[in-house]
Amino acid sequence: MRNLDDLRQSVIDGDMVRAQELVEQALSEKAPPDQILKLGLISAMEEVGRRFECGEFFVPEMLVSARAMKSGLALLRPYLVKAKVEPVGKVVIGTVQGDLHDIGKNLVGMMLEGAGFEVVDLGTDVSAEKYVAAVRDHHPHLLGCSALITTTMPHMQEVIQALIQAGLRQQVKVMVGGAPVTEKYAAEIGADGYAQDAAAAALCAKQLMGITE
Repeated sequence: MRNLDDLRQSVIDGDMVRAQELVEQALSEKAPPDQILKLGLISAMEEVGRRFECGEFFVPEMLVSARAMKSGLALLRPYLVKAKVEPVGKVVIGTVQGDLHDIGKNLVGMMLEGAGFEVVDLGTDVSAEKYVAAVRDHHPHLLGCSALITTTMPHMQEVIQALIQAGLRQQVKVMVGGAPVTEKYAAEIGADGYAQDAAAAALCAKQLMGITE
């Protein structure tokens, strides 16, 4: 559909106003909400992620594209609910205790939404107890922990230990990331997945959910 191709391009270009217009147009033309989501928004964010990974896009470009996607998704979400279109999974994310950085975490959240996930964002300075409570309340498939400074990284392991002590570790897969975090560290603390950036986080989440397309 030409309109959805245009929507996809508007998101890639980071044109928030145009993305909203095209979502409204597609809805007025009775395009199925799931097709608008998959062919317009998700397809766009997959391309944005690809361009970021190969160095064609950088964080500013990815951020404006993600915001355009999010603006379109906000208009589309009620129609997805009405059409009973289920998200591909639910993810709880947050920046760990003692860390107030949120730009990277926010971008991860938008990329996950762009990949079709429902995202519950706990914000910054999130204690292990709050993560555990969120798992109990929201029953997510995945839990994402972010840290941007080395002194807060140990709190990631505390989250995993708290999940074990609460008897919830087997119910959720844990993915970690942030500038100082490495794949080796993720393995050492018992995380299920590691992502070096927001684009990789969306791919990691899909892999942990067994989504191959």
